[in-house]
Amino acid sequence: MNLYDVIDATWPAARCLSRGPWKIREGLGGGSRVSATTAEGAWTEDDIPLAETAQAELGQKPLFMIRDGDGRLDAALDARGYHVADPVTIYAAPVATLARHTPPVTTFRLWPMLEIQRELWADGGVGPERLAVMERAPFPKTTVLGRINDRAAGTAFIAAAGETAMLHALHVIPSQRRQGIATHMMREAARWAQDVGAKQLSVLVTQANADAAALYASLEMEVVGHYYYRSKQA
Repeated sequence: MNLYDVIDATWPAARCLSRGPWKIREGLGGGSRVSATTAEGAWTEDDIPLAETAQAELGQKPLFMIRDGDGRLDAALDARGYHVADPVTIYAAPVATLARHTPPVTTFRLWPMLEIQRELWADGGVGPERLAVMERAPFPKTTVLGRINDRAAGTAFIAAAGETAMLHALHVIPSQRRQGIATHMMREAARWAQDVGAKQLSVLVTQANADAAALYASLEMEVVGHYYYRSKQA
């Protein structure tokens, strides 16, 4: 399973529609990843309005995901006035290199999520619509709660598809950052992935998030892919 399929499987749209060569995702407010359209077959420029109409019918703005290899689509959308938004880097590493035991009472695997995790995610701008994405993701899945300085400090969601687990929505509250809790949470996520039979742990980070990129590089995770969005006003 390629990593773009893993994204779909572990962070699923509310509904996917097929319109000609396009996969149209209905996100219900869950963010760009679950709302973007992708090309799944041969297309021509005459097919682009078909995708735009389908998105409008769902009450969504025109939005396309541009993956590695989508250069022709990128150029066509650029010519139509679409702008680049939110470039993302995909990192991955073998779970065997990441999985480590964490200090006692530091990390916890939990499903269903606790109310304190909802509060932590809200602090990071992850609201009910994105929590709904986690709820509808198929098993195997879990959350990781991080604890430091005698308080809940961070939370993340992780799910597996095939031999790859993907971690989403990692958030550590600002007052508890730069103390190692994110590293402990990543290692606990890798241990969970190992327990469910995954061989690789992957994670997505916007290129603007330099701190997260530094964390994943420090864990010897490698860049394995990219994507970004092309959008314009409806």
